[in-house]
Amino acid sequence: MWLWHKIVPRHEEAKWQDITVNMPGAVLSAEFNAQKVRVEVYTETAEEAFVLQACYGGTTEQLKDVDWVAATAPENTPPLLIRDKIVISASDQPEVLEDLRHKYPHRIILTFPAEMAFGTGNHATTSTCLRMLCDEAKNRKDPWTLTDIGCGTGVLALAGLRLGAASAVSFDFDPKAVEVAERNIIRNGGADNLKLFQADIFEWQPARGERADVVLANLFSTVLQKAFPRILPAMKPGAVLIISGILNTQAEETLAAAEAAGLRTLKVVSRGKWTTAKLTNA
Repeated sequence: MWLWHKIVPRHEEAKWQDITVNMPGAVLSAEFNAQKVRVEVYTETAEEAFVLQACYGGTTEQLKDVDWVAATAPENTPPLLIRDKIVISASDQPEVLEDLRHKYPHRIILTFPAEMAFGTGNHATTSTCLRMLCDEAKNRKDPWTLTDIGCGTGVLALAGLRLGAASAVSFDFDPKAVEVAERNIIRNGGADNLKLFQADIFEWQPARGERADVVLANLFSTVLQKAFPRILPAMKPGAVLIISGILNTQAEETLAAAEAAGLRTLKVVSRGKWTTAKLTNA
């Protein structure tokens, strides 16, 4: 077993999440409020580790008697901290979650173990949507509703309910994603007002009374560009739409398509190679 590792500034964390997203032995870790992040990749061969060193610098070393499963277990994945509101753990072990409740007594603790191709919320698109959702929830005084299009693990809808949404509608085209979301609802509880189902955005229509105050759509930009006319009927007058899954190189054309459909851009955030935006129909 081999280990490649490197210390990087905290502000580069999103970039390194993108770099390592498809590396099964990758672990990013940092102490609370630390200004540095430790990037580690465990590999089975020396060649893999030294290729990483040649590409990115850092240090390579051989490890002996390393338990590969333990080294990359969810318990060793740092929790995702969203503003001062949410902590998302990749572990569903009761002792890990209890420890997080003690460490962050005033935050919402959620567990989203990685399953199949579905992650825990660490990807730049999801984490930025979560930050925008926290900010939006903070600004809302009246009861509000949420729709999550392309729900994946269900993290956005469940977070929205915990942040104060009175109800939520959540769906995905992929039946496997809906299965994963259902398991996550059971793990976390508190989703009595969540309607979850499988649907195609190009065939779905909101039921009467299901137009939402906040709509989230973390989809590929090519899908978003075609879907804006389908999303608009899901929005109440003056609603907010948070979109992501947009490569920076496709942001301009995606926002242009949104504005052509009748939306107005309020905010744009880029993390790594991804763009997230907040829009309104007002």
